[in-house]
Amino acid sequence: MTISYDDFAKVDIRVGTIVAVDPYPEARRPAYKLTVDFGPEIGRKRSSAQLVALYTPEALLGRQVAAVVNFPPKQIGKFMSEILVLGFPDADGNVVLAAIERPVPNGGRLY
Repeated sequence: MTISYDDFAKVDIRVGTIVAVDPYPEARRPAYKLTVDFGPEIGRKRSSAQLVALYTPEALLGRQVAAVVNFPPKQIGKFMSEILVLGFPDADGNVVLAAIERPVPNGGRLY
């Protein structure tokens, strides 16, 4: 399927820094509750992320991630997820985060 640039521009993908990683034992699949700082324009947003297989909380804290910030909030169990942190499946289906090559200001938009 081909989309137009206008279609792509509707998806607001921003960079943010993970500032908190909390366990999410109630999740159906192992997951963390992430708090991501997107800078003063967007602020801090939360997300549930199935990253337990490949990442420790210590490895995630302070890491920059790319996330979709303009989806409506989604209820995931007892947790309200506000963003979608982006990643790719590895050969075993585990999530590998989309990497930011070098530090950039929080809130920067993908283009």
